Amino acid sequence: MTGPASEIHRLLRPDLQGRTAYGAPQLDVPVRLNTNESSYPVPQVVVQAVLDALAGELPDLNRYPDRDFTRLRKALTAYLGRQSGVTVTAEQVWAGNGSNEVLSHLVQAFGGPGRTALGFTPSYSMHPILSETLGMTWVDGARERGTFAVTPESAAEQARAHEPAVVFLCSPNNPTGTALPFEVVGAVLAAAPDAVVVVDEAYAEFARPGTRTALELLPGNPRLVVTRTMSKAFAFAGGRLGYLVAASELVDALRLVRLPYHLSTPTQTIARVALEHSDALLASVEAIKEQRDRIVEELDRIGARPVPSDANFVLFGGLADERATWLALLEEGVLVRDVGIPHHLRVTAGTPQETTRFLDAMAALAATHLRSPTAYAGKQES
Repeated sequence: MTGPASEIHRLLRPDLQGRTAYGAPQLDVPVRLNTNESSYPVPQVVVQAVLDALAGELPDLNRYPDRDFTRLRKALTAYLGRQSGVTVTAEQVWAGNGSNEVLSHLVQAFGGPGRTALGFTPSYSMHPILSETLGMTWVDGARERGTFAVTPESAAEQARAHEPAVVFLCSPNNPTGTALPFEVVGAVLAAAPDAVVVVDEAYAEFARPGTRTALELLPGNPRLVVTRTMSKAFAFAGGRLGYLVAASELVDALRLVRLPYHLSTPTQTIARVALEHSDALLASVEAIKEQRDRIVEELDRIGARPVPSDANFVLFGGLADERATWLALLEEGVLVRDVGIPHHLRVTAGTPQETTRFLDAMAALAATHLRSPTAYAGKQES
């Protein structure tokens, strides 16, 4: 390769050369079920409330936004108390432009060259991307084959072996949809005494009854961080607001790495109004959970081996060739996600109509795209 492109490649950091950027396909198809967005639009009452609030803020855009987003932090605190029953203070809350930004703040503050990050894969792909592009050594922790489970004993053993500076736990996990056993968090905190332990709860609002949140463990655990987002349950992916909860001392440390005024006035306003209308925005959660469970039931019926989910999506296996099935679904106007796990795809739970389109397409493909039962004899899917 010669010319300007090769010159830029030569100047790029060596550890970035050869990498590809994160991103799911953004295709104009009738049924988009690949990025775990909500299929339900923002209710008109919330749209109007946002417009009214912005009208009062726009004349002051000549001034920088509130650097510490004080009103937004108070609104997030109030929401967490209602949603989880856990009491936290505004000083324990931090926010960014999507949860990826708050995750990057954590890695910038507590990671960096010469330090190790541990995660249990398959899991959220941005955890290793953020860690490695910010100079950390990434370690793929192991899950149980077939079930994708992580036990407290296994997690603790791996944490002791790798001595990480940052540990990423994901519950419910993406892309498997499975919630971690609650005891895993405490086991990792004990086994990794020099690590910040991050529990990514982006899909917490979709968890099945009885699933506990790591927010309960915050008292007495100053190295624990719980991250969440408004992109999923709040139907607010375009709003770009993620947040974390941790000890106030840890939150203070993040000011060292954040960019000045990183949350714009419109972002703060829109998110605050959304939190004030949380009941309206979260009204679709139960409907989405119904479609998620319907997907699990129907895929199981046709032999597609779904993983029971606590999120707003379902990972399913049993496919002879996941890429061929992805393309066949796309030809039917249904876009799902190839997450890089052999014989598996992931589908977001959408509206009842979208779910029907997906399930009808899968039923029609079953005879030619599912592996025969003999393919499983004596072995598990990876």
